[in-house]
Amino acid sequence: MKTLLKAMFTGILLFSSAVFAAGQPITATELADIEKQGKSAVISTHADWCSTCKKQDKVLANFMKDPDYKNVVFYQVDYDNQKDLLKALNVRSQSTIIVYKNGKEVARATGDTKEAALSKLTRQAI
Repeated sequence: MKTLLKAMFTGILLFSSAVFAAGQPITATELADIEKQGKSAVISTHADWCSTCKKQDKVLANFMKDPDYKNVVFYQVDYDNQKDLLKALNVRSQSTIIVYKNGKEVARATGDTKEAALSKLTRQAI
């Protein structure tokens, strides 16, 4: 019984982390590559303690599955641990989403959690 409960708990943890994953971690090198190689990307600034970030993650995770975004890379900046990258991106608040198209920043928003607004924002990367 303990083994079954442990397996169920592990599965729930894996599922919940997948639901809230709104992109792969980004490094300064990857940010430079976006700009240098002219990539399209959505960068979300996330803090584990931020309820707004968690709401955004759910919406962005759904966008990541949408075929319209097949050429857009989704990244996530750790608000608590990547202060140098936050400074380079000129981000002052968690729950900030930055959109790049062809290597250039084209839009950004902070604190928005509505699917329609986030769709309008992120579609600028397509």
